Amino acid sequence: MKIVILDAYALNPGDLSWERMESLGETVIWDRTEEKDILSRSRGAQILITNKTPLSKETIEQLPELKYIGVLATGYNVVDIQAASERNIPVTNIPTYGTDSVAQMVFAHILHLTQHVAEHSESVKEGDWTNCPDFCYWNYPMIELAGKTIGIVGFGRIGRKVADIANVFGMKVLAYDAFADSMTSTVATFVDLDTLFSQSDVVSLHCPLFPETEGIVNERNLSMMKRSAFLINTSRGPLVNEEDLTKALNEGTIAAAGLDVVSTEPIKSDNPLPGAKNCFITPHIAWATFDARKRLLDTAVDNVEAFLKHIPVNVVNM
Repeated sequence: MKIVILDAYALNPGDLSWERMESLGETVIWDRTEEKDILSRSRGAQILITNKTPLSKETIEQLPELKYIGVLATGYNVVDIQAASERNIPVTNIPTYGTDSVAQMVFAHILHLTQHVAEHSESVKEGDWTNCPDFCYWNYPMIELAGKTIGIVGFGRIGRKVADIANVFGMKVLAYDAFADSMTSTVATFVDLDTLFSQSDVVSLHCPLFPETEGIVNERNLSMMKRSAFLINTSRGPLVNEEDLTKALNEGTIAAAGLDVVSTEPIKSDNPLPGAKNCFITPHIAWATFDARKRLLDTAVDNVEAFLKHIPVNVVNM
């Protein structure tokens, strides 16, 4: 059984081991694969593993030996699911590996916006405290989370974990989910989207990217938010209309944004968000703690082992 991994580096830059995967068959590992090389590198593989390298209908149709596709992520939009299904090729994902790490990043952004630890540390290093006539000072408003309201758009595993953490901080939790009618929660109050945007001090996005959720943060919804509110996105970049968010930040419609994802990654040089006021962007790393990456890799191997035993798990297309 030949296994080809098309883009291994982001998951494993060298601090994890592929040994378990390699024990399952002849394994070819590529750190990265450019579009022009996808087909040639995939030929002959019965098992094809990808993270963000796209597998189109045209590519899948030209791989007659292909029997299985594994995605090294939760989202699987890089694979033409219909084309795989037509060939009876199971596509698997990794559904639960990063819940704690992503929720942690949500609050890393929130705490940055409320405490400005790095900026105050730099100020101290530059001598501002030494030259201060008082025993303390602050260069930014300090905001207490207790009593504030966080609105969570999408109440799956990560959304629920964010709600749990918010409760510990003493925050009120509002939630919106397309399936709210069938959901109950002791840590959140379900509301409609307009109520969530208008009443929240923090809006955090945790919904999948579907046609109906693309651009769910837009000029209309941003205009309903408090001028003091923060937007946090650790989910999918296209959930946000980036031109509308840039305008809202520059005009003070909302106070700030903390983003771990953008519409096109790596971020393009003409993306307006890096130049927007009070917009803080991390390079899609909420998932990337060592512990989360190890869980991801372990689950990816488990998925392949289950397929080889004819009891596939985490299949998204069958």
